Amino acid sequence: MNSRQRQASESRGTPEKAPDPKYTLSDKLWNYLQNYAKKHKEAGNGFGCEVVGPDDVARTLSARYYKDGSEILIEQRGKNPRRLTPNECRKLMGYPDSFKIVGADATAYKQFGNSVVVPVVSAIAERVMKTLRTYEYVDGEVRMR
Repeated sequence: MNSRQRQASESRGTPEKAPDPKYTLSDKLWNYLQNYAKKHKEAGNGFGCEVVGPDDVARTLSARYYKDGSEILIEQRGKNPRRLTPNECRKLMGYPDSFKIVGADATAYKQFGNSVVVPVVSAIAERVMKTLRTYEYVDGEVRMR
């Protein structure tokens, strides 16, 4: 397994089995987010919180996630949904398991939300390079090899 495959393997993950209860939304915040999403939907705006389960694809993680975590919420049986933990954000954004999260949760959320998913960028770059290698520049013209 090469380093990128190892990193991609490490970045896959399931939600944490027993996250700290501090990540569970309060009744007040959960009701607010639902009402806010309903209001914006009725007005034809795009805001909305999203609750995802283990088989869903998460939407984009933004740097504003530290504010209320409404973009990606994890469903919990019998409880309000919860925010992603910083460690789950690390995995979602493709950081290896060896990456150390230092500082407050808000700092980690901002860092991961301002990041690019390195394994995705690497895969795109590889495809671009593969395509470029099929062409050559001869006498001022680009031709297929």
